[in-house]
Amino acid sequence: MATLKGQNFRILTYDATASKFKCVGMATNCTVNLTANTDDASTKDDIGGAQKPTVTSKSWQVSVESLSVADTAAILTAIKSYQKFTLLWDEVATTDNQTPEEAGFARTGSAYLNDVTFNFNDRENATKSLQFTGVGQLAKVTTTPAFEAITPSSVYTKGQFIRLFLGSDNTATPAKVIASAKSLSFHVSLSLEDATTKDTTGDWQVQEPTGISFDISSNALVRSGDTITSSVDGQALADLMDVYEASEPVKFQIAHVSGANQRTKGAVIVEGSVIITALNISAQNRQNATYDATLTGYGEYTVGEDPAES
Repeated sequence: MATLKGQNFRILTYDATASKFKCVGMATNCTVNLTANTDDASTKDDIGGAQKPTVTSKSWQVSVESLSVADTAAILTAIKSYQKFTLLWDEVATTDNQTPEEAGFARTGSAYLNDVTFNFNDRENATKSLQFTGVGQLAKVTTTPAFEAITPSSVYTKGQFIRLFLGSDNTATPAKVIASAKSLSFHVSLSLEDATTKDTTGDWQVQEPTGISFDISSNALVRSGDTITSSVDGQALADLMDVYEASEPVKFQIAHVSGANQRTKGAVIVEGSVIITALNISAQNRQNATYDATLTGYGEYTVGEDPAES
């Protein structure tokens, strides 16, 4: 098989219910990293000689950048529940480049989903970044796997709006949308620890989950003291300063919006509590003032249903 411009490679996950593999979204970029971890085997009696590395273990990671097609709720639930995935990478064709071809390099293995970022930008397709860390060995694919193609109906529509809502404290229902947000990201990270024993030589690394964390970042226009005409009030910059200075957690929701100025809350994607850990204000002469807000997760988050991907 010659490598030609135009070939397509995809990462697929196994759906045990359907007994089929399916692509991790409409991937625009897939990367597989295979690493041999080494130790210098030179003895103390080797003077002035070259090193003699020995492979102590092998590890692998997979990363995917794609349009946000796979079920958001399922992904956010999987990472917080320490779920293992069965992954496959292969050359694909036909059916929107989702049909596995059983290429000579195709491999499959078990992996934790350990890093997720959802990006919601105004008037643009939502995108996601996923990272998987392998647990144990990889196996060669010997037969063409059964697959299920992702249908176009599950794709986010370009132009949809997603907003971040905050409450005034950690008990109040989030009711205020953060100003005129232009970009919004939700990031979840699963910490993993190498569980391979010291007696293991040259085998595949085994990972175990140790904890989970999440954070939110948002870029927005500053609307200090301004009331946005809508069924939902805008979160003024002064209010955000008060929340930041209080150093206390507040409730949040990330939700679909509609209506006047895209402020009316619809279906909730994810919710929980956060602390504002950074608030950077940029005000250039004769330009719209903007701010970047970073909110660090407090406790666990709760996953809602995302109608854009149902």
